[in-house]
Amino acid sequence: MSHPPVALVILDGWGLAPPGPGNAVDLADTPVFDELYANNPHATLVASGPDVGLPEGQIGNSEVGHLNLGAGRVVYQDLTRIDRAISDGTFDRQPVLVEAVRNAAGGSGVLHVVGLASFGGVHSHLAHIVELARMGARAGVREVRVHAITDGRDVAPDASQHDLLWLEGKLMDVEATTEGCRAKVVSVIGRYWAMDRDHRWDRTERAFELFVNRIGRSAPSAHDAARLAREDGITDEFIEPFVIAGDGGLTGDGIQPGDVVIYANFRPDRMRQLVPAISSSEFTGFDRGLGYRPAIRAV
Repeated sequence: MSHPPVALVILDGWGLAPPGPGNAVDLADTPVFDELYANNPHATLVASGPDVGLPEGQIGNSEVGHLNLGAGRVVYQDLTRIDRAISDGTFDRQPVLVEAVRNAAGGSGVLHVVGLASFGGVHSHLAHIVELARMGARAGVREVRVHAITDGRDVAPDASQHDLLWLEGKLMDVEATTEGCRAKVVSVIGRYWAMDRDHRWDRTERAFELFVNRIGRSAPSAHDAARLAREDGITDEFIEPFVIAGDGGLTGDGIQPGDVVIYANFRPDRMRQLVPAISSSEFTGFDRGLGYRPAIRAV
């Protein structure tokens, strides 16, 4: 018995929603889809939240949709798995993380956390950055230095001022509940620069120079950096490098040889350039300076 060919066709961004001025699908002329809907059986799928393995209320994205459609079942995403690990206490017992914070505490005493400072949940989540800071503080790390990458794509283009203020408050809580540890945001930069994945090395180099050599515009706090960028008409994705100085940050060097760096993004595709730039001895994307020794203790 022969079967007719079947095609699975996915249109990223195509969805069903009530009519409105922001509903491009509804406003467009779509005769082919109109005919398909009118004359063929059809059903709808939920593309967010628990139906695709995400927390309640969490928006979906292309990767999540593709995984669930391809698997034919609910696939629990990294965001959900990490959230559950934090809730049940197993996050603090992850061997790789335990080793990393112990190395930081027993070495230079400095732990760097690099990640997308966003509630978007597509590449990272702010709560995970805070939990890594707490874990480092409990392990005896002297300083937790957070290098915040602003979003502007998976969340509103001006969300970072509020989100960075929230992050700074949570890091203050870490300091208040852990004797002998300072936890601060020390640098801010947009994802346009820090999360390029198309070999535009000039962008990655801007992030490298900020995180390693602390080259950037000065701001008194992370949320002030976002405010200053906004005043210049720059949205979160494109915020240029800011060094956080004064009481809002920590003075001293950037990422140094032997320092431990934890990269907080759970989605790897947009960290593939930045991570080797900082942490690989075989990196050739751009000149890192004579005698640069990578921070090889990277997670």
